[in-house]
Amino acid sequence: MVKTKKDSTKEMVPEISIGLMGHVDHGKTTLTQSLSGKWTDVHSEELKRGITIRLGYADSVFYKCPKCKGVDAYSPVPKCLNCNSEAIPLRKVSFIDAPGHETLMATMLSGAAIIDAALLLVSANEDCPQPQTREHLMALEIMGVKDIIIVQNKVDIVAKEDLIKNHEQIKNFLKGTIAENAPIIPISAQHNINIDVLIQTIQEQFKTPKRNSNADPLFYIARSFDVNKPGTLIKNISGGVLGGAMSAGILKVGETIEIRPGLKKEKHGKTIWEPIITEISGMITGENSVKEITPGGSAAIQTKLDPALVKTDSLVGNIIGLPGTMPEVLEKLEFKPELLKRVVGAKDDLVVEPVKKGETLMLNVNATATVGFITDLKKDLISLDLKKPVCASKGDRITLSRMIGARWRLIGYGNLD
Repeated sequence: MVKTKKDSTKEMVPEISIGLMGHVDHGKTTLTQSLSGKWTDVHSEELKRGITIRLGYADSVFYKCPKCKGVDAYSPVPKCLNCNSEAIPLRKVSFIDAPGHETLMATMLSGAAIIDAALLLVSANEDCPQPQTREHLMALEIMGVKDIIIVQNKVDIVAKEDLIKNHEQIKNFLKGTIAENAPIIPISAQHNINIDVLIQTIQEQFKTPKRNSNADPLFYIARSFDVNKPGTLIKNISGGVLGGAMSAGILKVGETIEIRPGLKKEKHGKTIWEPIITEISGMITGENSVKEITPGGSAAIQTKLDPALVKTDSLVGNIIGLPGTMPEVLEKLEFKPELLKRVVGAKDDLVVEPVKKGETLMLNVNATATVGFITDLKKDLISLDLKKPVCASKGDRITLSRMIGARWRLIGYGNLD
């Protein structure tokens, strides 16, 4: 929806969530900064190691200059970079920066569960595909993310003939995949080269999905944290904050919400998971406080929870909804697995062996990562006991990963029966 010059962009809410995927060090976080002005690696260990460990979030407003034509008209800032005129805001989007390191596949899959479209980054100074380039594209295909743009990054540091060779490698890699016909945009995120072309392509290729605001609300928690600084007086302490994205429906400030599966507790010698009931005290999209949130972008929900309950992402993978409307909490799963022909993400070309009774697999369901122990195999179905239960509905997609060497590797998927 186009806003006029008099409209404030602060009133705009994100309409679409776009994931940034790709191999480690191919420039996802740098591109996020070019598009939004925000550096998403804020965790101390991320800054120390120079890689993304947790999901990063940033919102951006795309603008179009009314005086300029073609690609020169597009920018992520309100002043036209070409003629310095006031630009018109087009729409607000959310970016989700997923980690590319092979040890963090579970986090990437959690991010893939809450996006509408994706930018798949490929570094022009490395052969394509790299292991996690292949793994992330397969994950997007499994999760049903069809709107994809390939971003050929770091074009400023390679010779022309090498750039052309890399482009051909990308085209060959994409053949037969969900992204076979995806546009390939050459850029330099470091030097903001062709960012205007990328924005124009996003505007043309990524349409805002239709949302069902009448559905029961569901919010996937991808981050949870305590915003209070050390030494804050008790009377000034803010409740725990839950970050993530709406999957369906609407949530409003003041509503009583339920969080499932909830907290792990021991009762009478048994481990149980107890749902949490709390109240929404505030909501933020980007840096703006709002009264309600709908599907379309990342958001943060301020609650009245004890901050100790949400520290260090302790509630990641939980789902928020209204009491009495939530999906079932499942400690066991039974479904038909669809195994891939080859292990994805490994450097060697490995055949996916059949699953075995007694085997342990990693499963991603919605934004939840858990481990399952195969207890039974019958006909085409497998049964698993879960170490951590999931809150899920019939038809929800499940991804399967197997420990190969010292890493979890994507080997298949299924749907909850």
